[in-house]
Amino acid sequence: MSNPAPLSLPASDRSRPGWKAWALLAPMVLWLLGFVVIPGLILLVYSFCERDEVGGVIFALNLENYRRVFDPIYLRIFARSIGYAGLTTIICVVVGYPVAYYIARASAELRNRLLLLVMVPFWTSFLIRTYAWITILKQEGLLNSFLQAAHLTSEPFNLLYTPTAVVIGLVYAYLPFMILPIYGSAEKLDNSLIEAAYDLGAGPLRAFSSVIVPLTMPGIAAGTLLVFVPSIGMFAITDLMGGAKVPMIGNVIQNQFLQARDWPFGAALGVIFMLMFALTYVILQHRNPRVQ
Repeated sequence: MSNPAPLSLPASDRSRPGWKAWALLAPMVLWLLGFVVIPGLILLVYSFCERDEVGGVIFALNLENYRRVFDPIYLRIFARSIGYAGLTTIICVVVGYPVAYYIARASAELRNRLLLLVMVPFWTSFLIRTYAWITILKQEGLLNSFLQAAHLTSEPFNLLYTPTAVVIGLVYAYLPFMILPIYGSAEKLDNSLIEAAYDLGAGPLRAFSSVIVPLTMPGIAAGTLLVFVPSIGMFAITDLMGGAKVPMIGNVIQNQFLQARDWPFGAALGVIFMLMFALTYVILQHRNPRVQ
C-alpha cells in the first residue's frame, strides 16, 4: 500500500507571510515608524508652515520655504555639498577598493584580523577621532612637527580650517563604509571566472575592468550610497575641521533649527535633502538593479 502524498498548501498561501513572520518583522517596522516615517512626516508638515516673530511655528500652508531653498545662495551651498561629497566618494572608492579586495582574497585568519583593523575606529567616539585629526593637522600639530624634523619644510603650514582638512575628515569618517560593502562583493567573487578570463587571453588590466569590477559593482554602488549621502549632510566635521569656513547643507539645516529658530525653512531644506537621498538611490538602483 503506497503512502498518501503529503498535503501541500496552495502557492498563494505559501507566499503569504504568517503571524510568526510578522512577529519577527514587528520590531523593525515599529523602529521605522517611530524614527523614520513619523519624523519624516513631521518634517514635511513643518516645511509648509510659517515662522512667527519669536521663532514659533504657524501652521499655515504656503510654499515660501521651498522658494527660499532655490535662492542662489542656498543653491551654491547645495552645489558645494554635492561636490565635497562626490570628491569624498571618489577618494573612498580609489582607496577602499584595493583594501577591500585584498582583504577578501586573504586567508581566513588574516582576513579576520584585517577586518578587525577596519572596525577599530568605531570603538572610539566620533568626536574624539575628529579632535585627534585636529591635533594632527593644526599648525603646531604632529604633521608639521614631523615635516620640520625631517627637514621637508622650513616653516609650518596651516592645513586645518581649510577645504582640504574637511575632505580629509570626511574620507576618514566614511572610508570603512566603502570598504565593507566592497569586501562583501569581492568575497563572493568566483576565482574560476577570473581564471577563465586569463585563459581567454585577457591581461590583468582587462580581467580587472571586464570581470572583477562588474562583479563587484553591487558593493561599489552600496558603498557609494553609504558614503555620498551622509557626506552631503555632515556638519560636525565642517564645523570642527573647517572652522565653519566651508558651510555645507548640514550646517545650514543645523543653524536654522538651533540658531535662527526658523524650523519651517530648516524642514524644507531637510525635505530637499531627503529627496536627494531618494534620487541617489533611484539612480544607483537603475544602474545596478542588485543594489538593495
